[in-house]
Amino acid sequence: MPGCFKKTLFALASLISFVSFILIVVAMGTPNWMTGKILCKTGADLVNATDPELVKFIGEIYYGLFQGGKIRQCGLGGRRSKFTIFPHMVKKLNTGLHVMIILLLCVAIFFSLVSFGFCILNAIKVPYRAIKGPAGVCLWNFLAGGLIALAVTSFMAAVKLHRLTERIANFRENVFQFVILEEQFEDCFWLCVASATAHAVNLLLIAFSGIHFPKIKTKTEEANVTAEDIMY
Repeated sequence: MPGCFKKTLFALASLISFVSFILIVVAMGTPNWMTGKILCKTGADLVNATDPELVKFIGEIYYGLFQGGKIRQCGLGGRRSKFTIFPHMVKKLNTGLHVMIILLLCVAIFFSLVSFGFCILNAIKVPYRAIKGPAGVCLWNFLAGGLIALAVTSFMAAVKLHRLTERIANFRENVFQFVILEEQFEDCFWLCVASATAHAVNLLLIAFSGIHFPKIKTKTEEANVTAEDIMY
């Protein structure tokens, strides 16, 4: 049976793995990865709008991995619309990169659950196989955290290098052209960052579980036997 110290660490690690699983699921299912302000350039150019008048042509956009919405401001008031990434819009995006982000997070969810199970196993008993012990827990946490970090980096690349927000804003816009004035990573993006950080914390906890603290031993006084004691 593992000691009390190891039980506590692995119990805490299992909780962190489960929280990481919840964070990824919530992040994937919520359209709150990016928000931004979009300028209806075509409308602003038609009326030669100056700085004070540009407010009438600035709308908003938000989206996640599967859906989103926007408010179009083209001089006639705001018009709200919602959209889904699949199956139509993904053809206009970098399909391979977008699908890869989703797959990476799905695999990370699986490894988070595996890490959760292995942490519980190590909190209950000492596994007889090394892969089921701390080494295996480290492996699953490293894989889960690494995949989440790769997914987050890929999403940043899609936004910054492949102009993801601009592509989404101009989807099926045949008349008006929208320009991105401002874009910001939102809660769901940072939930994934927190999830990757959680797995890094788990690695530290598992490293601490391998530390062997010296046991405090009470020294007994040894009797000093002399030649005179033997004589008597």
